[in-house]
Amino acid sequence: MFKQLLQLWLTLRVPQTQRYFLELAYDGTNYHGWQSQPNAVGVQALVNEALSTVFRANIETTGAGRTDTGVHARQLFAHFDVEEEREAGSKKQEATLRSLNALLPDDIAIKRIIPVAADAHARFDATLRSYEYHIHFEKDPFLHNFSWQLRDRPDVPLMNEGAKIMMEYTDFSCFSKSNTQVKTNNCKISRAEWVEHSDKLIFHISADRFLRNMVRAIVGTLIVVGKQEITPEMVRSIIESKNRSKAGTSVPACGLYLTEVKYPYL
Repeated sequence: MFKQLLQLWLTLRVPQTQRYFLELAYDGTNYHGWQSQPNAVGVQALVNEALSTVFRANIETTGAGRTDTGVHARQLFAHFDVEEEREAGSKKQEATLRSLNALLPDDIAIKRIIPVAADAHARFDATLRSYEYHIHFEKDPFLHNFSWQLRDRPDVPLMNEGAKIMMEYTDFSCFSKSNTQVKTNNCKISRAEWVEHSDKLIFHISADRFLRNMVRAIVGTLIVVGKQEITPEMVRSIIESKNRSKAGTSVPACGLYLTEVKYPYL
């Protein structure tokens, strides 16, 4: 009996590799995007450092995607693997969460730590990503890094006509940065809509994936429509050209938020 108990205890003490998802939010003002970079501070590097300190191991995360310099995230997921004893799984995740957040700066927050299957992948398993772009019209120091100020209010119905046309297409090469290492420029947009408020405009867009700089280029193009410099129907020729120079200028990063990433198992 003693030998059986000893064998069971030793089995439980064997380190197991466990994969976790992190749900994060951050103000991107002070960072060169999510991804770690050799000569600039990215959010990922600080998260990796905090995780490595808490788990006392060298931990690298894989994010659901990358955000550019100055872009914010209300929800982003990343996964990481850690070797831990089975009995450690009974520890309160709240304590780990508190420890991680205590190590991170005030503009980065980890909201959840979720144990997942060993083959779960934060990037490849995501089925939907959503962004918002915020625009305001009156000078407001509290919106300076979180919304783009426009002097004149554009024509929202015209912009929504142009946004609706975009949903008919899948190849968005015209809205992508050149020389990006992706296999395809195809994306399936499921929502593209401007919502008007008394003091601001918010553009909502959802798709299965996004290209680098895509949302900011789309917003810039639709603003040109809203200023009545081009018609909504001209959005078709821009998309069909597959030429970035035909689309509008990318709008500032400060107004862009990654707001949601969906998975089939979360």
